[in-house]
Amino acid sequence: MELAALQAFVEVADRGSFSEAAEALYLTQPAISKRVAQLETELDTRLFDRIGRRIALAPAGAALLPHARRLLNDARELKRLVGDLSGDVSGRLVMGTSHHIGLHRLPGPLKRFTATWPGVELDIRFMDSEAACRAVESGDLELAIVTLPPERPTNLDLETIWDDPLVFVVGPDHPLADRGPVTLSELLKHGAVLPGPTTYTRAILEAAVRDSPDKLRVAMATNYLETLQMLVAAGLGWSLLPATQLDDSVRAIEVGDLRPLRRLGTVTHCKRSLSNAGREMIRMCRESAAT
Repeated sequence: MELAALQAFVEVADRGSFSEAAEALYLTQPAISKRVAQLETELDTRLFDRIGRRIALAPAGAALLPHARRLLNDARELKRLVGDLSGDVSGRLVMGTSHHIGLHRLPGPLKRFTATWPGVELDIRFMDSEAACRAVESGDLELAIVTLPPERPTNLDLETIWDDPLVFVVGPDHPLADRGPVTLSELLKHGAVLPGPTTYTRAILEAAVRDSPDKLRVAMATNYLETLQMLVAAGLGWSLLPATQLDDSVRAIEVGDLRPLRRLGTVTHCKRSLSNAGREMIRMCRESAAT
């Protein structure tokens, strides 16, 4: 059983598309189809149900998928371990980060990293912090640089690199824009535009308002913080955003004694050894936070 065929199978399963899998692996769609067909022939079973243009995992495919992931991760781990014995910083580093951190925290460390270690192939995947943590847990990512979960998952190691203060914000024309300090009760009488209910940032806010008799009135939700800033500026509600996003388009307001804070940093698997490249990326993030 060839690893290339397993990789093609996993990509098709994850993306639900032969064409998207081909694009991800820099192959043609016929090449991807051939690899999956070879795997089906070798296993003497159908791995995907093909209904028109739609595909879905067949029962055998669903059973194979976690084992295929494990085999691919073990193969990558072996290659990385052997390569790291020389002390070289090279090879491929597969890491995930959120759009916000990619825009506001990583440009400096990434610039230094690529200048220092040009032999490393960076595979950076932009995704929600929650998805990145799950990908580290499953072995699909070696490293995530994201908003850290409020509680450490059992299999993950977390390291805080940056404290990320959060601020309550409203649009310039919002009734609370020029009020000065307001109470939490006053704030909650107005509609909010917030990150989705499964995000770590939303969990921080919900914990902060949990004891209030007033409830959150969520008019709209999106996980893109830059989009939330635009919605606030347009007058669609208040929000809770990182202080790094403050500009003239929104107004920060003080709400009682609430000083919410996110922690941004690295997520790795506690049972997986880091590559030399992964260690260097973390080191450069630490140094950027110290300056």
